[in-house]
Amino acid sequence: MSRLGNPFFWVLGLGFLGGCAVFRPTLPMPQLRLPATYASQGADTASIGRLSWRAYFRDPYLQALIDTALAYNQELRILAAEVEMARWEAQARRGEYLPFVHLGWKNEIEKVGAFTPSGAVESNLVPEPGRSFPEPMSMYEGGLYASWELDIWRKLRNARRAAFLRMLAAGETRQFAVTRLIAEVAESYYELLALRGLVAVVDTYIKVQSQALHLTKLNQQAGRATQLAVNRFQARLLNTQNRRYLLFQRQAEVENRLIYLLGRIPTQLPISPQAILDVPIDTTPTVGVPAHLLTQRPDVRAAEKALQAAHLDVLSARAAFYPRLGIGASIGVQAFHPALLLNPKSLLYTLGLDALQPLINWNALKAAYGMANARQRQALLAYEQTLLSAYTEVQTQLARLQNAARSYAIKQAEVQILLESILIADRLYRSADADYLEVLLTQSEAFEAQIELIETKLEALKAQIGLYRALGGGGAERSYP
Repeated sequence: MSRLGNPFFWVLGLGFLGGCAVFRPTLPMPQLRLPATYASQGADTASIGRLSWRAYFRDPYLQALIDTALAYNQELRILAAEVEMARWEAQARRGEYLPFVHLGWKNEIEKVGAFTPSGAVESNLVPEPGRSFPEPMSMYEGGLYASWELDIWRKLRNARRAAFLRMLAAGETRQFAVTRLIAEVAESYYELLALRGLVAVVDTYIKVQSQALHLTKLNQQAGRATQLAVNRFQARLLNTQNRRYLLFQRQAEVENRLIYLLGRIPTQLPISPQAILDVPIDTTPTVGVPAHLLTQRPDVRAAEKALQAAHLDVLSARAAFYPRLGIGASIGVQAFHPALLLNPKSLLYTLGLDALQPLINWNALKAAYGMANARQRQALLAYEQTLLSAYTEVQTQLARLQNAARSYAIKQAEVQILLESILIADRLYRSADADYLEVLLTQSEAFEAQIELIETKLEALKAQIGLYRALGGGGAERSYP
């Protein structure tokens, strides 16, 4: 028989004709292009995003909280399980590409009818002199059985590579969760410091207002003040005392949120004795260039790997139009009696090559191919969206930090002036050169300014943390579960 008359080559020819009916897929390239530098920033290649969180957050109390959260946070442990599942999925895909070898044993009993072709043949056969075929006849078979799909179109290898990329993407997703968790713990920690500072301010003004109220009552007794002045001072004192309980409620909420992030209930939260106003602010952080986001941001890396995996899925779906080629082989022994299994004549072996070309149900193959292309376009858009979100987040946090730092410097000068005004107003009130309204107004302005000073400092610290998170910081240590 010539090669053109061999059905095997006809199947291959049909496969090539079918594959030509499908457009050759190409890896889509993102259309989004990042600027060379950030706004108002130079092209410095250094970046705080490349620092480990231990190098960035040097407070030992905060480091202890982050260590606890990384070890016990439930969300991270759930994502670690997803990474493990993706790893097993990649291993399973790898196993599909390799040959399947089985060790098997089979024992069956068969009774065929006498008036059938098989029965007629058996009645005329003598396996050995003086021995007849048993009835019913038992069959014993054992050996090695192997099958291997020849991946000449790279369908299985592309699927294996796609599963491996998804495993890497799952790891990057978990790492991005680590970055966000570190930032959330740091923000909650500094918010607790700020609330403690706010309570200290309230306590200070409770003392100041209590002294002013006592002085006003003495002036009332001496006829130099009215009941209205006493009531105004007392109302202001009650208002300040009420602010204290509101701050306690905020503190309880932040503490509970921090405990949730830690993943356990500690006996006592380690909080630094350092005042919030003494925590330094980096007003000139090095952010590098936008191109660093491609390697520093875990979510960008995860989206990139998801895009590559989606492209490989398209290639695998396209390969389904081609013939499926496989090799099957087996070797063992087969006999109708166990004693005959050791006879060399009981040796059994097979070797075959098969080729299957889909001809009829092309709609299912086209649907799978179209779905894979749609997922690839979706992955491309998700990658561009993630990259754009990362860039705009850096820009936003950078502006937030710069504006908060400038506002904090101005607010410091305002607080200093108002604290001096309190002493002046108190001295004038004692000498009857100022009325109680001037004292109340000065105290109220100074009180609110100090509250705003601490809140502005907290805003600057949160912006500093947000910028570190936006740059992909916190990814140097990956030894946690």
